Amino acid sequence: MKQFARATLGAGILICTGLAAQAQTAPVAGEVAQGSLSGKTLTFVSYGGIYQDGQIASLQDFVTKSGVTLLSDGPTEVAKIQAQVESGDVQWDVVDTGTLTPYVYCGKLFQKLDFSKIDIANIPEGQVGDCSVPAMNYGEVLMYRKGAYGDNPPTGWADFFDTEKFPGTRAMPGDSEPDTTLIELALLADGVEKDKLFPADVDRALNKFRALGDDLIFWKTGAESQQLMEAGEADMVIAWSGRAMGAQKNGADYAPVWQDWIVVKDQLTIPVGVKDPDAAYALINYAIGKQAQEIMTEKTSYSPIHKDAQPKVDELVASWLTNTPEKIALGYQQNIQYWVDNYADVETKWGEFIAGN
Repeated sequence: MKQFARATLGAGILICTGLAAQAQTAPVAGEVAQGSLSGKTLTFVSYGGIYQDGQIASLQDFVTKSGVTLLSDGPTEVAKIQAQVESGDVQWDVVDTGTLTPYVYCGKLFQKLDFSKIDIANIPEGQVGDCSVPAMNYGEVLMYRKGAYGDNPPTGWADFFDTEKFPGTRAMPGDSEPDTTLIELALLADGVEKDKLFPADVDRALNKFRALGDDLIFWKTGAESQQLMEAGEADMVIAWSGRAMGAQKNGADYAPVWQDWIVVKDQLTIPVGVKDPDAAYALINYAIGKQAQEIMTEKTSYSPIHKDAQPKVDELVASWLTNTPEKIALGYQQNIQYWVDNYADVETKWGEFIAGN
């Protein structure tokens, strides 16, 4: 009996010791062990420009502490990720993607994440997917050139399509990833009732854009959209909020329309077949920490996803943060699940639309 008691007590001590060890090694967002990645190399991929520069700046302490060599590549393209995964030669370790991409390709191009290796306790509810965590929050906004419209500026998305009342050139995203929220907004602008949006008539939406004819131009990178504004080459530009802020900072004579700004979050993912998953997890876990998120916001104007982040920003940047109650009330949320379920159709038609212009 005594032997059993001693054995039971010993087992209990071992279990408690094991639990304590587990607790000690549980990841904390924003932390990395000194020298833990010494001699290793990671390649981080994103969309370039002010955004990727800000992300890399937010990871400098991670690089210093962990000892990792951090490379930067991009822009993110699904076709390139697919080629790497299918060839078994994955060169990209952590990839920043658009909102829908990780949901559509979860388990195919992107690994299902092991959340025992990432501390997601401080991320807003509903923003973590099976294959992704948010990199930040931001908006896609309608920008207009103030000199073009004077005292009668655009006030909503319908004005983007009204070339009689608001003449001039329009610029919109034209990369390979479908901008599904723009499909919804084009249908609303074409008179579809909000409760009758789905199933979405993608052809009707794209024809709404096609009807703009020569007034419509495309940008393929965030840098290009910013350059369009700084040069005054388009009278309206659908732009990422970070790029729009950057253009304003550089003197572009543009202002945003906040009504129904598109609520967006970029996602951090790990491709299937990555050579060192644990190192990739370490980078993601650091990137979603309080300090990294503050630096990212201070460098880019994109809104932090760590609930305790308090970035020090000037008045201009503060005006572009999207996580304020006022901005949240004006935001437009797309139907993510619908587009995940119908992605193949919209991807094909979007590709044809871009290729034909």
